[in-house]
Amino acid sequence: MSIRTILTQGDPALSKRCHPVTKFDGKLADLLDDLRETLAEAGGVGLAAPQVGIIRRAVIVVPDPDTDEMVELVNPEIVAQEGEEDGLEGCLSIPGMWGYVKRPTWVKVRAQDREGSWFETEGSGLAARCFCHELEHLEGHMYDEHVDRLYTSEEMDAILSEEENQGRRRRRRRR
Repeated sequence: MSIRTILTQGDPALSKRCHPVTKFDGKLADLLDDLRETLAEAGGVGLAAPQVGIIRRAVIVVPDPDTDEMVELVNPEIVAQEGEEDGLEGCLSIPGMWGYVKRPTWVKVRAQDREGSWFETEGSGLAARCFCHELEHLEGHMYDEHVDRLYTSEEMDAILSEEENQGRRRRRRRR
């Protein structure tokens, strides 16, 4: 296993539609292992193969950051979705920037594992957001295509701090 370089916005690989995985072999296993290690090192919640320059339909997602469980999705597709909510997103390929994106509140994904067996998984909230975000990478798209504005880390700290302060003020008024 090795840590791969994560490509950043502007690299042509990030705008290419990925090819389906057709060989479930050691090369795929190595890619998935490298994606896992690279994602863990970067501290993100999802990583798609094109983000490391491999134009294949494979992603790793951490549906619940509290558990650090990583789910491997090969040839994934969203087969059902419900709801809609705005939420904050960032991307390892657009470091230090954030934006609000409208995504489904729940999704079901059908994918293959590293041996080629089909399975389904689902998630809501952050997990649904991660599935949608990473699967978009496989189509050559990135989250910044959906935002009105990107925010720097400093701007996001200020926004989140203000939201936290407003929440405290509301709680005090309810007492």
